[in-house]
Amino acid sequence: MTETLRLNSISRTYKKGQPGEVTVLQNVDFTLNAGEVVGLVAPSGAGKSTLLHIAGLLDTPDSGTIQICGQDMSGKPDRIRTRVRRQDIGFIYQFHHLLAEFTALENITLPQFANAVPAKEAESHARELLARVGLTERANHRPAEMSGGEQQRVAFCRALANRPRILLADEPTGNLDPATSDTVFEALMELVRATGLSALIATHNMALADRMDRKVRLENGALVDI
Repeated sequence: MTETLRLNSISRTYKKGQPGEVTVLQNVDFTLNAGEVVGLVAPSGAGKSTLLHIAGLLDTPDSGTIQICGQDMSGKPDRIRTRVRRQDIGFIYQFHHLLAEFTALENITLPQFANAVPAKEAESHARELLARVGLTERANHRPAEMSGGEQQRVAFCRALANRPRILLADEPTGNLDPATSDTVFEALMELVRATGLSALIATHNMALADRMDRKVRLENGALVDI
């Protein structure tokens, strides 16, 4: 299988006042294959967000290496990390972080301009993504005019706007009620499968994790298969 993400011996320690330090990640190894969806399970505070930020080139480990689509990112300058992050990685968070003054369509169109996508092509792709998650009729609505589940589905579309190869999601349904969470998660999985990208999805919900290809657990700074 083709690897899209590889983490080798990743360690990360944070200083916590005086006198000590807290080791969040310790010699973590992980591989994500093309088209694979992996659930990352861990309790709050265990380091899920840190791991996702390192995998997504938003944070730098104390030691270890990161490969994105076969490219070693160790020691790469910020401009290269930014380019790879913009082109190859999509992010979804627990809260949608949509731009309040823009419509759903505009929230998905705008990120594409950073990759020099022509306006008509960007809008066409945004409409296609909205259709995939059942929000065609919400294209011209602003976030305040949509439900929480609808807002999060727009956030999914925005994360995939630049056709990334890797999706990193941090508790993407954690802010929703159980019924809405299930519906929104189904929309996410359908979107991921339809686009063929690989995904690492952090969740504390084992029922959702069970619907992914495989699961890993973060325990005491180490990553283990479930």
